[in-house]
Amino acid sequence: MKRLARPFWVILALLFLFEAWLWDRLAPIVGRIVAVIPWGRIRPAFVRLVDRLSPQATLVVFVVPFILLLPLKFLEFWFLADRQWVAAIVVLVLAKLVGLGVTAFIFEVTKDKLLQMAWFGRLYEFFLWARHWAHEKIVPITQRLREWSRQTIEPVAQRLRRWRALQPRHAGGLLQRVMRIRRRMRAAEP
Repeated sequence: MKRLARPFWVILALLFLFEAWLWDRLAPIVGRIVAVIPWGRIRPAFVRLVDRLSPQATLVVFVVPFILLLPLKFLEFWFLADRQWVAAIVVLVLAKLVGLGVTAFIFEVTKDKLLQMAWFGRLYEFFLWARHWAHEKIVPITQRLREWSRQTIEPVAQRLRRWRALQPRHAGGLLQRVMRIRRRMRAAEP
């Protein structure tokens, strides 16, 4: 059972870190996009609205974007079921970007009110702890992968760089040889 538990926790940590990585990498991009939108009076009005709300009502404001994004999730699943992979990926990326942008904007405004609720504060602390835990789970694996890469892949890459056929001035000859081999293989097929 222990052999099954370790990969499960590592996969869970990887998924959690992927979401955190997306948040870290896309938040500045979405922030720039949001900054381009002329919020003008919308942001201050939204801040005033949240200031007047109770923490519980603020939670409803925070959850509304997730509910509004559900149709995109259903559309994504429909595309997947219909084997329209490109459309599914486009909808997934769109939903992630829109969801991240809206969530980041709303969380920035509602965070102080939401943290007034003890259970939300504990949940927020749990997610911070889970992110730290996931990093701890993955660090030894990434270190081993880097070490393996240095020992295995880099020497091979160095040898390939020295290989004459892969140098830019000789690349045409390599392509001609590959095409010749391909023609011979086709000719040899029954």
